[in-house]
Amino acid sequence: MQVTLDNIELLAWDKMADMLPAIIQHQDTGAVLMQGYMNRDALTASLKTGKATFFSRSKQRLWVKGEVSGNYLNLDNVICDCDQDSLLIFCRPQGPTCHLGTDSCFPEQDIHRKNFLGYLEQVIASRKDQDPNSSYTASLFARGTTKMAQKVGEEGVEVALAAVAESREALLGECADLFYHTLVLLQDKNIDLSEVMEVLANRHNK
Repeated sequence: MQVTLDNIELLAWDKMADMLPAIIQHQDTGAVLMQGYMNRDALTASLKTGKATFFSRSKQRLWVKGEVSGNYLNLDNVICDCDQDSLLIFCRPQGPTCHLGTDSCFPEQDIHRKNFLGYLEQVIASRKDQDPNSSYTASLFARGTTKMAQKVGEEGVEVALAAVAESREALLGECADLFYHTLVLLQDKNIDLSEVMEVLANRHNK
């Protein structure tokens, strides 16, 4: 069930002594970022402000993740499990999540390789306005949309040629180039990778 301000009371608060475990997952990569606890007030504040807010059991008060560091967790969606006694919260982090400076409180996790495109999309976005002389990605943006589109076309041709005439390793390399340059072009056009995935999902459902 998607959790909103209108159905908070449907959650199993009484069963869980008014405290639900909340797992924070990266909206784009699927990485597990942290786990905390929310009472009604914390969940309500999270939904209203768009910033993940928890109940600190040690301090006995609400705390907004990032209230000191500035590393907020920008909330995208909240769902509950089948028993309505735990929360899965999708966020886009604004800086490292862990107080130790790592992206996740579970840094040893192996993010599924198929989700790496989401991470790469973020890296590309972060380099969009950097010095073109110090970043290849930034230099692509500096060349403009037309040049980026041409580069995607070139990489597409190279993928086709590698598939027909070259080794498996060469094909993998050319596909990686094509995916990367396509993400750069999407970022230039302010199109999120999730929008492309939505088109694919809609086609699949038909």
